[in-house]
Amino acid sequence: MNFENTMLKIILQEVVATVIGKQYETIADLLDSKKHVNEFIIAKKLDITINQTRNLLYKLSEHGLVSSMRKKDKKKGWYTYFWRIEVLKALEFLKGMMQRKIENIDRQIESRENKTYYYSEITGVEYTEEVALSYNFICPESGKLLVIHDNTKVLKDLERKKEKLKEELKGIDVEIEIEKGKKGKERDKEVKKEEKQKAVKKAEKKAERDAIREKAKKIEKKVPKKQVKNSKKNSKKSAKKTSKIKKKKK
Repeated sequence: MNFENTMLKIILQEVVATVIGKQYETIADLLDSKKHVNEFIIAKKLDITINQTRNLLYKLSEHGLVSSMRKKDKKKGWYTYFWRIEVLKALEFLKGMMQRKIENIDRQIESRENKTYYYSEITGVEYTEEVALSYNFICPESGKLLVIHDNTKVLKDLERKKEKLKEELKGIDVEIEIEKGKKGKERDKEVKKEEKQKAVKKAEKKAERDAIREKAKKIEKKVPKKQVKNSKKNSKKSAKKTSKIKKKKK
């Protein structure tokens, strides 16, 4: 497996684990298929009941991470569902999660830069200035004086987390662009397929019309010329007669 596929596999597993739990992350591998996968096969691979499998898939479906189709068993009469992970939606879902994490870190950084925090050297519990003031700057557990917390290390840790998330986000953006490219190619194939089908139908209709015309010509050649002339004369007489009747009625 190449690096790109490995990266995508890890991302999809992370998305699935976020929604249905780490223990079921391998369902992402089963669902990452061009064709929809039979839910009974998924249940067998995961070694869980079909109802448990469906519950997991429904949870993923609620977030738009999987799509499904159903087929009716002609003999038994019931429906079986087939499932597939929607890779692009899964990537966009994870991107949204990471963006929210970054926004949360930004809020923490802003708070640390603009507010004073206190902590107990005995218990290690931290308090905002408002809470510390309500305790008269005395630790409610140890009874010792609370001291100002130096935010330098905390801010550095937050910045490191933020940069790491930004780097991961770049990787996700790359995967999104790759997936969009695949989707674009699939759409182009579908459009070309439809155009080809239309062209075939058009050609078939033309061939059918040409065959009818050719048949008509052959029939016309077999009919004697006098009969054709008489037929035309009769048609003209009939038209004149109809015209006179209409004039009299007026």
